[in-house]
Amino acid sequence: MAAAPRSDGPELAGRVAIVTGGASGIGAASVALLAAAGARVYAADRNDATGPGIAVAHDVASEDSWRALLDRVLAESGRLDILVNNAGISGGQGTIESTTVENWRAVHAVNADGVFLGCKFAIEGMKRTGREKPQPGGSIVNVSSIAGLIGSAGPTAYTASKGAVRLLTKSVALYCAEQRYGIRCNSVHPGGVDTAIFAPLWQMVGHEQGKALIGMGHPIGRMAESSELAELVLWLASDRSSFATGAEFTADGGITAGVQRRQMFGPT
Repeated sequence: MAAAPRSDGPELAGRVAIVTGGASGIGAASVALLAAAGARVYAADRNDATGPGIAVAHDVASEDSWRALLDRVLAESGRLDILVNNAGISGGQGTIESTTVENWRAVHAVNADGVFLGCKFAIEGMKRTGREKPQPGGSIVNVSSIAGLIGSAGPTAYTASKGAVRLLTKSVALYCAEQRYGIRCNSVHPGGVDTAIFAPLWQMVGHEQGKALIGMGHPIGRMAESSELAELVLWLASDRSSFATGAEFTADGGITAGVQRRQMFGPT
């Protein structure tokens, strides 16, 4: 059954959300949009978050940190409706030959283990919210990358971790559907977004020149802004996407629309 339109104010009024990596980039932009739509948002990050969200110190790779975060959210807000698993690290440009085991594990601890733990604890919290409610029990949005959709000679650890997020998303979605939890789970796959993940390039060539170079790798001719990805996150978090689960949503300026890989990503 499709979710009924809300008539009691902003579309996320009364909803409670967690956004990991909420202090910057796509995370901070998502916090701002979700809050503007009426949600009570916890901006969970290792760094101090500013803005409309409730800043919470959080390590996504730590099970104890997730337990503490969920307990706090439920104690203070009584429910959990939305999780945006956004926190991630690049881990550098290592190839299969140059990537160390330590680097591989460090990248996966944040990008893959962190998303796994987020989904696991979010389901626990959302089950208390949605099973006896007419609206969806919750929405989990996992921020992956086009690196989780197409191969690359490097960065090996990052690419593999984002691929793991893509299929974990589908597994979570199918499980929650089978259990009739009313919890949806989808993944978002950005192309190049103007965030701190490109900071090493900005330091080498300058911000505007770096953006132009990365933008050339996109058929649309530019990089994305964090706010553009946040709009997609908001849609997936809301009831407007009530029939979408287990799906991958690509916002990459056209990179994956064709077979040609651009300069940004190296040869096919």
